[in-house]
Amino acid sequence: MTGLTGFFLERRAELLLLIRQHVLLVFVSAGIASAVGIPLGIALARRPALARAVLAVASVAQTIPSLALFGFLIPIPYLGGIGVRTAVVALVLYALLPILRNTCTGIQQVDPAVREAATAMGMTPLQQLRLVELPLALPVILAGVRVATVLAVGTATIAAAIGAGGLGTYVFRGLATVDTRLILAGAIPAAALALIADGLLGAVQRSARPARAAAALATAAVAAVGLMLVARPATPSRPVVVGSKNFTEQVVLGEIVAARLERLGYPVDRRLNLGGTSLCHTAVREGQIDVYVEYSGTALTDILKQPAATDPAAVLRTVRDGYAALGLHVGSPLGFNNTFALVMRRADAEAKGIRRISDLAPHAGTLRVGLFGEFLERPDGMPGLVRTYGFRFAIPPREMDLGLLYSALAQGQVDLVVGSATDGLISALSLVVLEDDRRYFPPYDAVPVLNAASLARHPGLREAVDSLAGRIDEATMRRMNNAVDGEHRSPAVVAREFLAKALP
Repeated sequence: MTGLTGFFLERRAELLLLIRQHVLLVFVSAGIASAVGIPLGIALARRPALARAVLAVASVAQTIPSLALFGFLIPIPYLGGIGVRTAVVALVLYALLPILRNTCTGIQQVDPAVREAATAMGMTPLQQLRLVELPLALPVILAGVRVATVLAVGTATIAAAIGAGGLGTYVFRGLATVDTRLILAGAIPAAALALIADGLLGAVQRSARPARAAAALATAAVAAVGLMLVARPATPSRPVVVGSKNFTEQVVLGEIVAARLERLGYPVDRRLNLGGTSLCHTAVREGQIDVYVEYSGTALTDILKQPAATDPAAVLRTVRDGYAALGLHVGSPLGFNNTFALVMRRADAEAKGIRRISDLAPHAGTLRVGLFGEFLERPDGMPGLVRTYGFRFAIPPREMDLGLLYSALAQGQVDLVVGSATDGLISALSLVVLEDDRRYFPPYDAVPVLNAASLARHPGLREAVDSLAGRIDEATMRRMNNAVDGEHRSPAVVAREFLAKALP
């Protein structure tokens, strides 16, 4: 706990920024969902058949996993993309159902005798709604807003996967680096925000005058949002947006590219921890990010759907030609090959006499394998691996986040994991990489990918990124990964230290 308190004090400026981003996401999405859901719920209360259909559609939308919904929204014009806009759209969709349902139910549950009395008094339908139905239904409506707001606090954590910021940034970073402090630094404030929101809305719901209390809370929320927006630091109109995937090496590389550009005078917007390959590729194609680091073998097989090849130069030529047709520029290699690696505990490998991947064949029936889900689907992943080596694992592989693989291996929860040759925890945990004796994996040279339109917008950007060419070898990358994963240092600090030595 002392270490966590020290961490909070050390990172207080960044933590406050992430809390502000998180609160903005929740306030804006809950506000929009209420503004849409309450009037729509009132209208649906008069049409029960239509209400059932609309609520069924809203229920289906809420069953879609949050990351999948973000992925669906990214390619959609105006609504999608990388960042806050997509996150707000997704959060509104999730928050609509409880608000819609409770509003509709609250209005429908008003006693018909009360309505008849209001009609007998000569009230118009609008007067009945304003003076009778809404006051009676308000506690139920507020309960829906309460549920939607708490739900938005939790779901907003996932929004960090598409560069929307918020406390999920710490959670994803902690998972990637196996750093409990980072995970708790994101999870504890998020839980506190949920409890605060639930408490405030519960107090409004229970108050003697809920309408007046709700109006006061809404006014305070609007004022708070306005202050937070005014307090945001001014940003240049066209920063270079640097992205990365969601594992340690990618975050470090993203920080290196961003810091290098900043040193050369470019304004930079970091959108790191963006999820998998397809998400980053879509983002750079759509111009949502300007540059990120990809791997040549991944680009060849996963994006261009070309067969794997073993010649690094030929792979790079094919990737450059294929990406040029997509409006993308592939820069010069950074200097290291981050090939996939099958990794075991050293004691187990030595006891079973396993040094090469082909040595796994006699043990394939008992080995527990851990991997990230993308590897099961990639053309250079599990299907081709078992086909090339002629064995099949009897126990279904366990899918997990990349940041959890090595901790699961070290704790004995799995016997074999699919990692990368430059992973820092391989040395830190005294693990062993099995030799790819049949040369299955293609080369995975790290190369920057840039949007061609971004190069036109930012003169000199290509040369600035290419100044990193050949500067990072495998040993250096492994040391930087270990500094983050093993020593729990900040990726930004590790990146700046590297640049100070490599490009003084």
